[in-house]
Amino acid sequence: MEYITFALPKGRLALQTLGFLEKIGITCEEMKDKDSRKLIFTNEDLKIKFFLAKATDVPTYVEYGAADIGVVGKDTILEEDRDLYEVLDLKVGKCRMCVAGPASAKPLLNSGQIIRVATKYPRIAKDYFQNRKHQTVEIIKLNGSIELAPIVGLSEVIVDIVETGTTLRENGLEVLEEILPLSARMVVNQVSMKMEHERITDIIDRLRKELQ
Repeated sequence: MEYITFALPKGRLALQTLGFLEKIGITCEEMKDKDSRKLIFTNEDLKIKFFLAKATDVPTYVEYGAADIGVVGKDTILEEDRDLYEVLDLKVGKCRMCVAGPASAKPLLNSGQIIRVATKYPRIAKDYFQNRKHQTVEIIKLNGSIELAPIVGLSEVIVDIVETGTTLRENGLEVLEEILPLSARMVVNQVSMKMEHERITDIIDRLRKELQ
């Protein structure tokens, strides 16, 4: 029997996913050793492997078949735009992708004029403004604190993930438009779904029941 390999994002989401998997009988004792420097963890009895990766890399590992199954946020799935199957909403890590900025910027979102949008998510921002709002914008890709951009005049608004909105409020910004809700999703390699269809769909079905 071939191994089924999971790619999990480092951090809280990996722990939450492992918790869900334990409830359906899929465990990996090796991963509980906090001092381990191993990169790949194996449950030989179940023929399952796990490895931890940067969240933005998980869709790549899954698309190319280095992992059969991955868990990653919906924002990363949309931004990376990889060929894979999104099969399950894990209903954790819930937040929103929003357009935010100072209240004074709200009229600019329906004015038809070209505005600058700072974001870590240029693909999502471009799709929203061009295909849903039909507004031409200049998108500026940033990697750090996106909230800084409208404060220092780099952009009129930002597109970013909002959980509580506290950081926005503390910096004089607010949610101006909601783009879409986000949460963690399970994704599957397209070839793996065919080759290991029975085992993978069994995992998905049991997780789905557990999450209800």
